[in-house]
Amino acid sequence: MKKLVALVMAVLLAAGMMTTCAGAEEKPAEKLVIGGEEFDIQYVLFLGTNDKDTNKPVFTEEMSRQKVREILMKHFGGYTIQQAWGGWMDQDTEYQEYTLVIYLSDTTLDAVHAAADELVETFRQSSILIQTNPTKTEFYSPAN
Repeated sequence: MKKLVALVMAVLLAAGMMTTCAGAEEKPAEKLVIGGEEFDIQYVLFLGTNDKDTNKPVFTEEMSRQKVREILMKHFGGYTIQQAWGGWMDQDTEYQEYTLVIYLSDTTLDAVHAAADELVETFRQSSILIQTNPTKTEFYSPAN
């Protein structure tokens, strides 16, 4: 069972690395140079699903996933989404929320920001956390 879960996770992450930018005018994917070595960039977005004012869910979990898929397909050729549950303290009050973690590769920060603008509006957020991670990717196919 653990091997199956690991395989599924590897496939999901690989699918996220195979995303492509939508639109003919999109800039090529950005690269990062560290110590003279070139890295690909993977963007990871953490999207909360509670309304910023009421702290109540904007949509059901299934509807949240569907809305995110629609927005991401409009902006990118592919994506990977993972479900998470986040929590935080604000003074003496504990908050919890259903969170979607979105992996995007082979794109630009401008394209990520354009999608994030739509996600912020749709999910009534004040912000979305975006991580920029240097990574090495390979599209591996075994030789026949």
